[in-house]
Amino acid sequence: MVAGGDRLQSGAGEKGGSETGPSPVDRGRAGSKHHLLVDQSGIPLAWSLTGGNRNDVTQLIPLLDAVPHVAGVPGRPRFRPDRLLADRGYDHDKYRRLVWERGIKPVIARRKTEHGSTLGRFRWVVERTFAWLHHFKRLLVRYDRRAEIHEAFLALGCCLVCHRRLQRSL
Repeated sequence: MVAGGDRLQSGAGEKGGSETGPSPVDRGRAGSKHHLLVDQSGIPLAWSLTGGNRNDVTQLIPLLDAVPHVAGVPGRPRFRPDRLLADRGYDHDKYRRLVWERGIKPVIARRKTEHGSTLGRFRWVVERTFAWLHHFKRLLVRYDRRAEIHEAFLALGCCLVCHRRLQRSL
């Protein structure tokens, strides 16, 4: 990044902008990765943007900490989920312990075990939310060099998905 007046701009030699990394799909190009935490109906609770080469598990704790408080419900406010369902990519003892410390039961498939943990019955919810988000071409293909702009569009997309989902339930 180089200074450009009162803000930072991408330098001339910086391809792809910040929050990019080697794509796991196409090694020749840089890419970004969206991370989502959704509830059981697919409404996004927290999201983040990282480079394409970042491991998913590194964003688990920041996403859990970003879940907002629930307001308007009588009694003690609940702002943490009861359980966390995740696939094998999140199977690390350190992160299991950190999730337990937050009062959340981790239901994470173990690596190097037979498939058939039945997590696939629930995992499709987050994949469906990704599909809803990627209907917005601006999120499917990253055109912006600045990560802040792309993250703002990701937040806007999550808000639109939430609005449409809640509108259908009324």
